[in-house]
Amino acid sequence: MTGAAVKIKIMPNSPDTNLEEIQKAAIQTIEKAQGTNCKAEKQPIAFGLNAIIITFAWDEGKDREKLEKNLGKIENVNSAEVISFVRAFG
Repeated sequence: MTGAAVKIKIMPNSPDTNLEEIQKAAIQTIEKAQGTNCKAEKQPIAFGLNAIIITFAWDEGKDREKLEKNLGKIENVNSAEVISFVRAFG
């Protein structure tokens, strides 16, 4: 099985949402699904709204759509989508 570097963008419901709580829950969800080496950063969108971008290592054979759905179920999350999926070599 091949590893991949994945980036997921998580959008909160509002600018007032606690991003730290979402980030913590998202990393726990990714690690539970066997994602590793999670790194999170905030990305300004507009009007005070920030997205969370999480980069992590992922087994290419695992179901990304299921992970996206589980991340979307986190409280105060509006959406979660894979924005980059790159096979890792080496």
